[in-house]
Amino acid sequence: MSRLDEHALTGHDDRWRDDMAAAAEFGAGGLRYGVSWPRVCPAPGVYDWSELDVRLEYATAELGLTVIADLVHYGTPTWLDGAFADPRYPAAIAAFASAFAARYRGVVDHLTPLNEPLTTASFCGLRGVWPPALTGWTGWTRVTVSIVEGIRQTIAGVRAANPDAVIVHVEAASMYSSSSSSPSSLAEHTALLAGIGHLPTDLLLGRVDAGHPLFPWLLANGASPDDLDRFLVDVPVIDVLGVNYYPDLTPRVIEEVDGQIRQVTENRWAEGLEYALRTAHDRYGLPMAVTETSIEGDESTRRRWAEDSIAAVRRLRAEGLDIRGYTWWPLLDFVDWSFASGGRNVEEFMLDPGSGATPTAEVYADVTQGVTPFLRRMGLLHVTETVDGELLRSETEASTAYRKETSA
Repeated sequence: MSRLDEHALTGHDDRWRDDMAAAAEFGAGGLRYGVSWPRVCPAPGVYDWSELDVRLEYATAELGLTVIADLVHYGTPTWLDGAFADPRYPAAIAAFASAFAARYRGVVDHLTPLNEPLTTASFCGLRGVWPPALTGWTGWTRVTVSIVEGIRQTIAGVRAANPDAVIVHVEAASMYSSSSSSPSSLAEHTALLAGIGHLPTDLLLGRVDAGHPLFPWLLANGASPDDLDRFLVDVPVIDVLGVNYYPDLTPRVIEEVDGQIRQVTENRWAEGLEYALRTAHDRYGLPMAVTETSIEGDESTRRRWAEDSIAAVRRLRAEGLDIRGYTWWPLLDFVDWSFASGGRNVEEFMLDPGSGATPTAEVYADVTQGVTPFLRRMGLLHVTETVDGELLRSETEASTAYRKETSA
């Protein structure tokens, strides 16, 4: 399996000043930024902050950006043999988080303990794609329980090191439906997936007691009563709930074909974004932010999504929903996850056949346009590779629309 380091593969390590300056020039007030625990912490208790010191100082002091630091964006250090299922994981991430919070107090006060518990548990615990490569719902449960405990300890450590910290808990929106003519078993599976979509956050916020509909399911899939009881006490406070939504990827239709259940994407455009934000608001009643959204497609498609998604957020704010921010992710075109698997589709869903693509295919930028394989066109900035390997940036219609909206 190849190493997947977006900062290296997109040329950000060489162009980070330009990239951060572009975000500021587009009118962004903040920047979600992966601070790479594996890079900073090559061994337990050993930290090399030199790279982050320079980058975070530039982003905050020189550009005036508010940085939301992603402490864990999918990866763990290689010395943590069991990855997210390693018994040392919760204490290890809490130690890193505490050290980060203390060092950058007053510089970076907004922190995300772990990006998308749902996605992490799917890749690492359910489908065996990433370490520790567990499979099945018992694997999912094991990873999720460990992740939730890690977030709990992270928040405690961060608040002890920096009482002014703002905790931004970021989760992927989930949206499932099935045909009204589907058999009852498929409808039940769809309902289960919908419930699981809330489960990591419900656990974190101490909502999974014996009366929770998925409490017996968790026990049946390996969660211990002691773990579930522990999550009911010393419940952490999160300040902002981050919602990640992609119009062409988040909504899924559950189908059964030849005895196999599959998820097929269904583009619900801005109506889906509004649904995701209303659902989060109604369930948790917390201040929110759109922490990731974008769309793959031609220039016009991405420009229209920037315009329509921002308009949807403004409508909801006018109705009284407390939405604090909007993040287009990614700033740059990015290298797809399948790069690390040699091109194998590692997603849990199939692309909508109506998109014109083969349902099981990954969609990459056209290599005839001067780009490296596995590069996905979703950024505010295009990344183009020259013949000598230099990765250049150029603006898009989406970046023009974003700049217009920030100045409105």
